Amino acid sequence: MDQGSNKTRDCDRSGLSEPGLPQGYVFRDDWEIMPRRVKAMLDAGEDFLLIDCRTDQEYRAARIEGATLLPLQEIQSRFGELAEHANGRVVVYCHHGMRSLRMTMMLRQGGFCDVRSMAGGIDIWSMDIDPAVPRY
Repeated sequence: MDQGSNKTRDCDRSGLSEPGLPQGYVFRDDWEIMPRRVKAMLDAGEDFLLIDCRTDQEYRAARIEGATLLPLQEIQSRFGELAEHANGRVVVYCHHGMRSLRMTMMLRQGGFCDVRSMAGGIDIWSMDIDPAVPRY
């Protein structure tokens, strides 16, 4: 069997399409960023704030190195902590991407110019980028 066949088989087994998202996932280019792009940004040392908007318990169970924990339910009381990042690049993630989309919307409404949700959340990160990050 050639390597191309193995690649196809691995893709089928994981359930991810070539871009690294689940089959049929509707990617919202104006609201989301691909996990592979976030990984490239981290590897390149690009300047951006990576926010994990899950709960403390979820964060302790699985996280992306370098992320700042800011649970969605605390955003109103901790909004001021983020003020210095309002004009910078911000990426938000959660478990599957729903809470991070909510936080992305809230940050944009609060004046943040360049904020996106990581498509598929840490679950896709675990499947496609770093299998050492536990899935739950």
